[in-house]
Amino acid sequence: MDTARITKSHPENPIAVEEHLWKKRKRREGLKHTLTVFSPIFLLVLWEFLSRTQLIDPRFFPPPTEIIGTFAQMVMTGDLFTHLEISFYRIIGGFLLGVIPAILLGLLMGMYTPVKYFFSPIIMALMPIPTLALMPIILIIFGIGDFGKMVTIAGSVFFPVVINTAAGVANIDQIYLDVAKNYGAKSKDFFWKIALPGSLPVMLEGIQMGQAIALLTIVAAEMMGAHSGIGYLIWTSYKAFLLKDMYVGLVLISFFGYFFSILLRMLQKKLIPWRK
Repeated sequence: MDTARITKSHPENPIAVEEHLWKKRKRREGLKHTLTVFSPIFLLVLWEFLSRTQLIDPRFFPPPTEIIGTFAQMVMTGDLFTHLEISFYRIIGGFLLGVIPAILLGLLMGMYTPVKYFFSPIIMALMPIPTLALMPIILIIFGIGDFGKMVTIAGSVFFPVVINTAAGVANIDQIYLDVAKNYGAKSKDFFWKIALPGSLPVMLEGIQMGQAIALLTIVAAEMMGAHSGIGYLIWTSYKAFLLKDMYVGLVLISFFGYFFSILLRMLQKKLIPWRK
């Protein structure tokens, strides 16, 4: 409709029509970016106002400016980096420990029906059990060190990734399978050239979900049987009623989630550029 209206007003200049539409798209994109940046700023300003005016209890909801001051103080003392380093190490280790076998098993389940029927009942039976409920068993087997917490994270990440990967293979268009068979594709060719790239869109959604679950799990895991990490910082600060320190830990977890989500979205654009 816009194109027809603009064309009527500028019938002799199609370049002007294209330029107008391009500017209109840029304005829409600029509005979206502005709203994206404005929404968290608005929330922080509102929080600051309500806390300063004591419309909300500043003991439980200290002003964001004071939380930023606590953050700066923890950075200066170096305590914050200790917690960040150990949590980052556990998150990455547990995430890879869960994602890699999940992708391999999901691809095999999608490719081979016997593998699917063998593992599906086991996965469906174990998936509803919260990984944190299995923590006592995990701690008994793997100990209370870092590896035990990585296994806990891996258990949480494994299920959404394996299910999405298998579903991604199952949803590959039949024409690609027929072409591969007609050209006599071997199992390894089907694995690397059909199953893996064909399942990527759905698989990456499962990985995106898995990274969020990993962050939830690490906080809970570090609250039990840990002496460092962001979860440990949040829990000990809560028990000591150092709520500013607790909010620093919560903000860091939020930052981790946002950072990993952006990385995965960038990876998604590189691996599957044809999908918006």
